[in-house]
Amino acid sequence: MLSPSIEVGRENRRKLLLEILESQSLYPHFQPIVDMRKGQVIGHEALIRGPAGSAMASPGALFQTAIEHNLLHTLELLCRRCSLERFAALKPGGKLFLNISASLLGTPEHTEGFTAELLQDLGISIDDIVIELSEQHPFDQHGLSNGAVEYYRNMGFQIAVDDLGTGYSGLKLWSELKPEYVKIDRHFVSDIDTDPVKREFVRSIFNISNAMGCEVIAEGIERQEEVRELLELGIFIGQGFYLGYPSPDPQPSAAIHSFDGAEPINVLETSETALSLLRQAPSVSPNDSVLAVSELFRVNPDMVSLPVIQEGAPIGVVRKSDLLELFSTQYGRALYEKKPVVRILSDDVLLVESDLSLVEVSRMLTDQEQSALQQELIITQEGCYLGMGNLRDLLRRLTELKIQTAQYANPLTLLPGNVPINNEVDRLLKQAAEFHVAYFDLNNFKPFNDCYGYSKGDQVIRLLGELLTRHGGQGNNFIGHIGGDDFVVIFRSPDWKLICERILRDFDHEVRCFYAPKDLQSEGIWSTDRQGGQTFFPILGLAIGVVHPDPYRCSSYHEVAELAAVAKKEAKKSLQSALFVSRRRLVGVAEDQEGTQMQA
Repeated sequence: MLSPSIEVGRENRRKLLLEILESQSLYPHFQPIVDMRKGQVIGHEALIRGPAGSAMASPGALFQTAIEHNLLHTLELLCRRCSLERFAALKPGGKLFLNISASLLGTPEHTEGFTAELLQDLGISIDDIVIELSEQHPFDQHGLSNGAVEYYRNMGFQIAVDDLGTGYSGLKLWSELKPEYVKIDRHFVSDIDTDPVKREFVRSIFNISNAMGCEVIAEGIERQEEVRELLELGIFIGQGFYLGYPSPDPQPSAAIHSFDGAEPINVLETSETALSLLRQAPSVSPNDSVLAVSELFRVNPDMVSLPVIQEGAPIGVVRKSDLLELFSTQYGRALYEKKPVVRILSDDVLLVESDLSLVEVSRMLTDQEQSALQQELIITQEGCYLGMGNLRDLLRRLTELKIQTAQYANPLTLLPGNVPINNEVDRLLKQAAEFHVAYFDLNNFKPFNDCYGYSKGDQVIRLLGELLTRHGGQGNNFIGHIGGDDFVVIFRSPDWKLICERILRDFDHEVRCFYAPKDLQSEGIWSTDRQGGQTFFPILGLAIGVVHPDPYRCSSYHEVAELAAVAKKEAKKSLQSALFVSRRRLVGVAEDQEGTQMQA
């Protein structure tokens, strides 16, 4: 039996909830979901609030009261209506993520097309809606069925599984439903930059998602360091207070703060590490005398600071400027030369691990408070002292790498050339990463050049480079220009096949603008063939050969290049634009195991 006071409180909450439902006093808020690398808002999650200042202002109170009084389904349907109506009125663009309790999917209200009809009335495309499933209530797991989910997927809705990692049920949902999105629970995102267990969990989720072809969204991001760690792991979509608070009036989906810099990351800069900055430097212990340290500075005149090491690990530095200032004071030398050096220790020094990329080292330096910014850094390996580095060497090396990248870039498209392409493939093989390589080549390009001239041929090549960048430039894909009409895209994103198909479609449409009307009517040109005779050549087509190298068995970019060249050759057998997906994952496999051919 509940006490009278508890019973009264329960009844008051029920009445308040009924009043809210009757007056439809619910207020949707929208939290941005952000592509962190581009700084783009790609959508919003709809969150609900009750009347401000009331006992039902928070969503927790609303839904808990609804569960207590068997009003959950009524509340949730009203939440959805209010959220969609507000979304339609604001038109923020991008996708809208709608939370739906798993147990609600199988109810008659849903199978009768409530949401689809509402979307049609509001003028919202089904393509813009993602149904976000979460087993947030104890009985949800009994109400979810694959049939109910497939009903919505067949109507055109995309599916997201929320709170991944909070229990077996979430992983089970993922494996059975094969959603378009999975959202990693905030528990595994919080402090991921300092927790190796969380880091490995998220890394595993990312690898599985690549294999399953779904996008990963990291929830609960509250610090810049978490953003950086997620980007390093390859997770580019995030949500949390650091990226944007829930708001009743979201901004249109547009560029916001870029969390990974305004320019694309230079592959050379990410592959070269802090180890390249290493300089051997003598070290001192905390108990060494100030006089002994002074003598070390005397015999090493180029040193501006010396690391202080305790049990193999650095604890700070002694700076020559501090020592000279101390000795310049009256009685300073006499008072301090026999004191332990720890008395003048400075701990405002940057410690960097030797395997950290130069880009990350640069970010760490620039993120320091201006008053704390120093010229030197200490390079460690698993926390143990290796040597010293300095800001000047870092800036010099970054400048050299940018110049080197510019030298290797193709002058026509400014895309990376052979050396960066090969380096990127070798880097991915070394990491045993999952990736696909797509080799792009134009069909009948020489006859087109002979007929229309090299200037127009260059325009076609630039068009192809723009299409690859437009469709394949997202995520951590790498786009390279081998030379002439040959391009490569190294795909890390799981939707590589869809991207290739879009490139084929757009190329076939846009390349026609380079032809004269009479040639378009004939669907091709007459030109001289390799034997000197006149031959009819169809309108330019695009051949794409795709391979999925085995990173454990391919030893270098040479083998990957061989696989890709064979796949491209198969794609070029078609006179039209074609995509050929090879099943060969390493060299030496019989040629009759190629793959699948798809014409545009």
